[in-house]
Amino acid sequence: MRCVFCKRDAIGSVSQEHIIPESLGNTLHTLPPGVVCDACNNYFSREVEKPLLESEPIRSLRFEQALVSKRGKIPALNGIITPASAPILVTRNISRPLVASGVVPENALSLIKKAPRGHIVFSSPPGYPSGIVVSRFLAKIAIEAMAAKLVKYPEGIAYLVDEVQLDSIRNHARRGDTPNWPYHVREVYDRNKKWTEDTCAHFQVVHEFDVLATDWGEWFLVVAIFGMEFAINYGGPVIEGYWRWLEENKNASPLYSGRNA
Repeated sequence: MRCVFCKRDAIGSVSQEHIIPESLGNTLHTLPPGVVCDACNNYFSREVEKPLLESEPIRSLRFEQALVSKRGKIPALNGIITPASAPILVTRNISRPLVASGVVPENALSLIKKAPRGHIVFSSPPGYPSGIVVSRFLAKIAIEAMAAKLVKYPEGIAYLVDEVQLDSIRNHARRGDTPNWPYHVREVYDRNKKWTEDTCAHFQVVHEFDVLATDWGEWFLVVAIFGMEFAINYGGPVIEGYWRWLEENKNASPLYSGRNA
């Protein structure tokens, strides 16, 4: 077996590859050892996933949703506590995720104790991460999402490795070859939305992804993480085809339309 990224022999690899990082709540969507070699697995963890996970919007999301890292910690978040207007570093308790604690300067404690009430204002508001950090992250997921569809078929993985039309997005994930590779991002549902199963039990959607094949021959990865939907073109650094698909489908999400309706 060869790695779907570097194309080198990966038979001796032992690491599972998480298509979406564990630190974003993924424990189910993985690729078996060898689909992504250990060297590429470690590289993506360090150079692609870590910068995204440490960006302010994603740190804020992980704090809010109490998402635990591989080291068993929820990221701390900086804020300002009133009425003292003092900086505070807020941490969350893993075993009691609705309980938070913070560290404030000693000279602000007396003012805080005297006040009838106070608030913590976080300096990292929710939002969207941006730039090459995101496009490389999406490029990595794009190749791995396709591998997940083919992993039961050795000839399918071999095709994925050898398909030269995917080399552009493959190399962007590996090296950031195209700094301005565009992608589409929008909110398709609230991150805290409650969904209902047929059994009437409630659940929260953490992440989901699929491959969109348009009628005119373009392919897009579409992935939603806590309601933030991202799309990137498999064929090259253009996104107009996704705009066209959205216009023709009344801005529906591919994750919830057509065969996914």
